[in-house]
Amino acid sequence: MSFPRLPAFCRVTAGLKPTSDSDIRIEVWLPIADWNGKFLAVGSGGWGGFFNYDGMANALRRGYATSATDDGHADAGASFVVGHPEKFIDFAYRAEHEMTIEAKTLIKAFYGREARYSYWTGCSGGGRAGLLQAHRYPDEFNGIIAGDPANVRRNAWALWLAVQTFKDSDAYIPPEKYPMIHRAVLDACDANDGLKDGLIEDPESCHFDFKALQCMAADGPDCLTPRQVHTAQTITSPATTRTGKVLFPRLEPGTELDWARLAGGPSPADLFLDQFRYVVYQDPKWDWRTFDLERDSAKADAIDKDIDDLDPHLASFAKHGGKLLIFHGWADQQVAPGSSIEFYKSVLTLSANPEQAANWIRLFMVPGMGHCLGGEGPDTFDKISIIEQWVEQGKPPEKIIAAHQTAGKVDRTRPLCPYPQVARYNGTGSIDDASNFTCRNSVTRGSSQPAPFRPKH
Repeated sequence: MSFPRLPAFCRVTAGLKPTSDSDIRIEVWLPIADWNGKFLAVGSGGWGGFFNYDGMANALRRGYATSATDDGHADAGASFVVGHPEKFIDFAYRAEHEMTIEAKTLIKAFYGREARYSYWTGCSGGGRAGLLQAHRYPDEFNGIIAGDPANVRRNAWALWLAVQTFKDSDAYIPPEKYPMIHRAVLDACDANDGLKDGLIEDPESCHFDFKALQCMAADGPDCLTPRQVHTAQTITSPATTRTGKVLFPRLEPGTELDWARLAGGPSPADLFLDQFRYVVYQDPKWDWRTFDLERDSAKADAIDKDIDDLDPHLASFAKHGGKLLIFHGWADQQVAPGSSIEFYKSVLTLSANPEQAANWIRLFMVPGMGHCLGGEGPDTFDKISIIEQWVEQGKPPEKIIAAHQTAGKVDRTRPLCPYPQVARYNGTGSIDDASNFTCRNSVTRGSSQPAPFRPKH
């Protein structure tokens, strides 16, 4: 491990055993000088099994005392779950909670006083973990940053897409066709927001008809076969039961360049597959081709319930004075962006005072950003400063200025707007300058939308 420009710090490593089957490893880094008086816990991604040293290093450079955990195991995937139900709980939420208690104890012992503020930051699995902490331990953090939360129900959706899109070779779309599909989608939807700029600002308003790309004759690089048209429709449609109940939202238009993450084959990514072969069936040889959406998602939901499934009951977190910043890339290729919108809306519905909820929870959708980072849109913004100003100064983010870089140079800035607002061009000035945009309510949200395509099961 080597990180440049780190200030001097005390590095503490520890093993925690809240149960006889637990083996939680944590690290706590304590600045020797110039401590800012605050604590920042950083989450990991995927199935854990590693320390987010990059996040810890960034926190330390900002003057924070910081901590991270391996989530209770050292495996690359979820094989640690088989025969170890307590380790599954450790991974889901207990490792983070025990780490936080220990870190706060060490901070007080080292500095002779408690941290003035405590924060959590994480993306993907770390975003999910932050939301689980907010629900289970509402007085643990003053502010939580949850990026692209990896809703665990995503795994059933990913397996469903695998069965639908590459179990049958005729259904498979070669990745060489992705750029052609992406161009067509942009041509159809890019200007929906009144500005043609290579980004779909509001994918909810985009309902592209992939039949427009169907080959008139033989298959070719610039068209889709009828079966491939069906596949494209499936990818951008929600996973539904036979009666039409939506189990998980769609992959959004604008993600076409990265469809391989879910539809590239020849088998599902281990990240998604592990949920069923290790957690649900506890059989490393389980065949994903046997996956049935309704049967297997129900089995997974029963196991995940009250462990790592997200719970939108966050009234206690709000009552404690906590602030929750959620962000999600509209071009996220492995967690459907609509899952964060659904969670956010559920939180508002269950809030003690929905009209005042914007005082403590805000969701920012990021046009063109992939999973946690990357993509064609502005994906870089100072999340820590935003949550600090909200918690410490009572200034909720009315907008967030995000930047896109090419070869290390900023070539576009844009405002990110609190959902359901979207950024609209003012009509003059550079379209690459955030100052020329205003956050406004979307005219498409709340209006009637075409019925989604229902793939056959």
